[in-house]
Amino acid sequence: MLFKRKLFVCFLVVAMVFSTVGAIFAVENVGEETKIMILHTNDIHGRVVEDRFDGMGFDRIATLVNQFRSENEHVLLLDAGDTFHGMPIATLERGESIVRIMNEVEYDVMVAGNHEFNYGQERLLELDEMANFPVLSANIKKEDGSYLLTPYIIKELNGVKVGIFGLTSPETLFKSHPAGTVGLTFVNPVEAAKEMVEELQDEVDVIIALAHLGTDESTKYEERSSAVAEEVEGIHLIVDGHSHSLFEEGLLVGNTLIVSAEEYGKNLGVVEITMKDGQVDSITASVILKEEAMELEQDPTVKEVVDTIIEEQKLILSEVLGTTTVHLEGERETARAGETNLGNLITDAMQDATGADFVVTNGGGIRASIAEGKITRGDVITVLPFGNVVVTKEIKGSAVKEALEIGSKGYPEPSGAILHVAGMSYTIDPNQPEGERVIDIMIQGEPLDLERDYLMATNDFLAAGGDGYTMFVEALTITDYMSMDEAVMEYIQEKQVVAPQVEGRINGVALEIVEEPVIEEPVVEEPVVEEPIVEVPVVEEPVAEVQYIIYIVQPNDWLSRIAVEYNMNWEELQVLNEIRNADLIFPGQELRIPVQ
Repeated sequence: MLFKRKLFVCFLVVAMVFSTVGAIFAVENVGEETKIMILHTNDIHGRVVEDRFDGMGFDRIATLVNQFRSENEHVLLLDAGDTFHGMPIATLERGESIVRIMNEVEYDVMVAGNHEFNYGQERLLELDEMANFPVLSANIKKEDGSYLLTPYIIKELNGVKVGIFGLTSPETLFKSHPAGTVGLTFVNPVEAAKEMVEELQDEVDVIIALAHLGTDESTKYEERSSAVAEEVEGIHLIVDGHSHSLFEEGLLVGNTLIVSAEEYGKNLGVVEITMKDGQVDSITASVILKEEAMELEQDPTVKEVVDTIIEEQKLILSEVLGTTTVHLEGERETARAGETNLGNLITDAMQDATGADFVVTNGGGIRASIAEGKITRGDVITVLPFGNVVVTKEIKGSAVKEALEIGSKGYPEPSGAILHVAGMSYTIDPNQPEGERVIDIMIQGEPLDLERDYLMATNDFLAAGGDGYTMFVEALTITDYMSMDEAVMEYIQEKQVVAPQVEGRINGVALEIVEEPVIEEPVVEEPVVEEPIVEVPVVEEPVAEVQYIIYIVQPNDWLSRIAVEYNMNWEELQVLNEIRNADLIFPGQELRIPVQ
């Protein structure tokens, strides 16, 4: 391959491992080395096409995979889940579009992630039927005790038998739409893995757990992939997802190597397994980064499938959901400055979907208005293009007050962090000290109780601490629901006619301009002492000329994202380009970027 890859060789003492489980393996070509390749992705979340802030796109993933296949026919391509749901290109067809693309890339197997259940378990089974590859899970049981999905498969590569079983996070019960998991039991992953190893160990040469468990410390120990590696002997490799982790060289836990390729198709994971004398001799792990892949051409066949889907979805996007009898205001200048009727519609839809006590969502996530008249799916996606998921959290009243202060600290200047709300109202007094500006907070018609626990609905961007809302990270997550655009679409379809109004959910006190009195100080004349003038020769130092490139602002750009891309901070970029308000940049605007 032509790619620079960081390699980590993990030599497994196979005799020690398999003396514990009592397995004896036989492989063809005894005495010779046999190599097999495992390529892997995880947590793509419907990110189909290349984007500056997302991955390389399925078409370039296909190019990489095909290059590996041209050099070594013994290659398996695995996905570790959370792929069928996410961006509108996925949700518009309830996952079918993603299956079509993955079929074209020729994936061999995937595991069900928690968000695969957002469309419901029946739809997941339909998608499993559409796929040319199995969707695995060995720890999801139906009420009659049978498996919901195929628990494992066995693949044979160059005489090597590879057993692959799936593990899905029990967090699916609250990190997906609740209706999708009714009647299902998620067995402890450690116990399920032990059963799979016991069943496979006499049948295969290599055992791989394809897991959507993750390694986050916020996850219960026994539900992490690291716990499976520590507690279950006989697993050579865990291909993992769920925590969006990047293990460039793999994470060795005991005798098991855990690999994960981050998220959104940003990287392609590569694992090489070398067999010698019928045993696993070594495992090497690496990743191919997006930066390297972008030098490659897009696979034309996969690109054509993606382009066809995008074209076909134009018809879906034109579907009328309902009607608005008023203009729905969502322009940047208004959505970031206070309450709008569109912000109220969005938060009402989120409250309707979750039954939360109150809802908050950031004004920066509202990206367009909708004209009076018919509302289409495309209109909603234009307003909410990011595929953010609705999340409920249990949060204390004191943290709610703290959050509202963060969203209001720049008021009356526009700010993407300002919180649109439902089930709540509040007033901002910019004349008060920072941290004391939000007053008259009401939830469900009652004054905010700082000591009470409330059920809050928000989006996953804020839930993860976006826009500085770190108190939301600390709040207990209760449930993940559908994406915001899906919630709004369902709400409009149910109502058929909407006419939201600005109704005093966010109120502002006028900013008082206080003129400071001018105090004239008496002038004291000091005697002037003349110093002799000494001429010092001036040596002119050459001044290095700073060179700039011109960046054209694109739709959905944020100043902070642009700054990160060019290794700057947003304050430097704001000063350099004399931008008065960092939250107000517009498509087509030219920004000067210093050449590093």
